[in-house]
Amino acid sequence: MALLVLIVLGATLGWLASILARTEAPGDILRQVALGMIVSVVAGEIANKGSIIGSLSFISLGIALAATGVALVLYHAVITRRKVRV
Repeated sequence: MALLVLIVLGATLGWLASILARTEAPGDILRQVALGMIVSVVAGEIANKGSIIGSLSFISLGIALAATGVALVLYHAVITRRKVRV
């Protein structure tokens, strides 16, 4: 159940990041959703001490939320800088 919660959390944050950044290309939106899911699952697993199959604590949920947010902000900073240079 914890794995499903983290996947949904990451996908939702990736989708919201694409809305806030006004991303219109479908490939970019899917890339952000995938990045959000991967970072959320990895951060949640690390914060939950490797036990992601069982329950999920509020601390690991918060860490997954924060890590996903930071990863998406960094992703947008790199992509924006790369588009400006080109």
